[in-house]
Amino acid sequence: MKIQFPHNIMVYLKRIILSFLGLISFFVPIQAQLNTERVMNIGRNALYFEDYILSIQYFNQVIKVKPYMAEPYFYRAAAKLSLEDFRGAEEDCNLCLERNPFITGAYQVRGIARQNLGDYQGAIDDYNEGLKYAPEDRTFLGNKAIAEVQLKKYDDAEKSFDKLIKTHPSYYNGYLSRSQFWLEKKDTLKAIEDIDKAISLDKHLSYAYAQRAIIKFQYTKDYQDALADMNEALRLDPNMSSYYINRALIKYHLDDLRGTMADYDRVVEIDPNNLMAHYNRGLLRAQVGEKNKAIEDFSFVLKYEPDNYFAYYNRAVLYDELGNYRAAVKDYNKVLDQYPDFYSGYYARSEAKRKSGDISGGKSDYQKAMKLYEQQKNTNKSYEEVADNIDESENDTSEKDADKVRKESDKNINKFDRLLVADNTDMKSKYTNEIRGRVQDKNFNVEIAPAFVLTYYEKPDQVKQTISFVPEVENLNRAGILPYRVLLTNAEMALDSAKINKHFVSVNDYSKLIEINPNNAVPYFGRALDFMLIQDFASSLDDLNRVIQLSDNFVLAYFMRAVVRFKQIEYRASTQDFDTQNSKSVTEAFSLPKNSASSILLPNSSSNKKESVGMDYEMVLRDYDKVIEMSPQFVYAYYNRANVRCAQRDFRAALADYNEAIRLRPDFSDAYFNRGLVYVFLGETQKGIADLSKAGELGIVSAYNVIKRLGD
Repeated sequence: MKIQFPHNIMVYLKRIILSFLGLISFFVPIQAQLNTERVMNIGRNALYFEDYILSIQYFNQVIKVKPYMAEPYFYRAAAKLSLEDFRGAEEDCNLCLERNPFITGAYQVRGIARQNLGDYQGAIDDYNEGLKYAPEDRTFLGNKAIAEVQLKKYDDAEKSFDKLIKTHPSYYNGYLSRSQFWLEKKDTLKAIEDIDKAISLDKHLSYAYAQRAIIKFQYTKDYQDALADMNEALRLDPNMSSYYINRALIKYHLDDLRGTMADYDRVVEIDPNNLMAHYNRGLLRAQVGEKNKAIEDFSFVLKYEPDNYFAYYNRAVLYDELGNYRAAVKDYNKVLDQYPDFYSGYYARSEAKRKSGDISGGKSDYQKAMKLYEQQKNTNKSYEEVADNIDESENDTSEKDADKVRKESDKNINKFDRLLVADNTDMKSKYTNEIRGRVQDKNFNVEIAPAFVLTYYEKPDQVKQTISFVPEVENLNRAGILPYRVLLTNAEMALDSAKINKHFVSVNDYSKLIEINPNNAVPYFGRALDFMLIQDFASSLDDLNRVIQLSDNFVLAYFMRAVVRFKQIEYRASTQDFDTQNSKSVTEAFSLPKNSASSILLPNSSSNKKESVGMDYEMVLRDYDKVIEMSPQFVYAYYNRANVRCAQRDFRAALADYNEAIRLRPDFSDAYFNRGLVYVFLGETQKGIADLSKAGELGIVSAYNVIKRLGD
């Protein structure tokens, strides 16, 4: 079963990737050193900023020229792992370790890849090798324990978990992982004890409450307690659709149909294409008499799953009840083609045919139904009885509860009227893998909203619908001097292969124009934007410097140069803290404390580090100062400058800039969010909560999580 990678594993991968930055030059001959280092550095930029496809292209270039180097294979493996190309990641780690067996991170990446590929023993071997170099690494220890569970080496897994927790007694994910191990051994008491311990270490772990809720629901049948835990999980993480699905199931067992329906409505609102929610809501709508709406839900499911015969049958029943007999017969036909021994289906179709005037067809179906019924009656084994026996043997589920639900893998058509549940709802978890702690990163670390950049692309946001506008960008687009419409956004989008190739071609085209007329600023600006998009910051800065030399009143060139310089600072700062468990980028100015509602903690920073980047920050600030001098209404310059001030820990100055940004644009959600965090850090909690509330109102959903944590 595929292992999923939450945010903390990506942070870990960044850390192990960055740990090898200093190794590159030792293996490069002098005659080609500059070019190789440059391409490697651009590739690492792309990898750090999660532009994985682009990073692979750069590492491919290095490998083509220097196939004997180990590091580009390692970096490419990490990119492939992030893209869930597990076989490719494993192969690249093999090539890396053949060239240098001492790159510890390669054992981690290969182990995770092998775990996803089902090679659990191979993963264990990799984790053991990595533990030789890092004997207390909690990721090695935790992943090894999980792989041992997957191999059903329970004694070994128990020892590994014990070592993990003994070495890291405050690592709540260790307890959460072990709780699922106890479920594998059917020891629910120990499982709940470990979840209780995790919650005692951090009461804001929504996943822990959700996991405990399912255990109570599945094993102890304590539905009220299960509901209370799931409510708490949703209080902490109100946009997790899977929690609503599980809570709906709990409410359904409590006979709260209205509450169940409301939860499915919420799932569809959050995740409009959630087929399980549509299917179950269709069943509930049918139960309460909302037949046309139920048909809409089943039709939606069939649009994406044209072989879902349960949806066909339920829709056929509804068409039949509404008098649309031809449509009902058409759906019954599809079901009976797939289930030719389904006597209830023949009986239902016989009635629909008879009502539509097909008396002969109805009679034939009725006779077929009676014949099948007698045959199954004589065998004393209906489909349903057989399936229920299997369910009970596998899941320790009571007969009453089994009558309420059907698992996705259960294709017994007699269960057409049961709520659909995921195969892994029983929370044995199968270690799908939390490796391990998506939630603590989501709930713990509070990053300020990022800076705005000039680009051609942005990620879609269904909640935040505001449009970023400044006259300078609009004038640039109207002039049509660039090939695509330029956007101002702080939701940058990684490029796919087609876009990457397009911008490489564009760089060459601009270079030709520059050869023809080296004193025209426009091609330099267009090429600088291309270079930034393909993560070549040094080349982008060279071109922007040239633009400003040629046209010192080009406002957007100053703005863009500040953006690119800040990206460089962020990347360089990250390389200095790769071996620190709590390292953060410069945009991660704040981290909410575990037990305090009145302050925000800052990451550690050494004075030497501040001095080393101080001049870089000043150069960024000078560019934003110039933008504001030339265009005092340029709201995003104030906002971005405030973010730089936050990175410098100059929060009073940051407040002044956020204030001005909000004055210029009263619906500026990101400015409210960041100003709220600054207020909280400065001890003005109520002002901070007010700003965070406004940010949430304007579409930044994560603001509500912060407010809840501050209120606990």
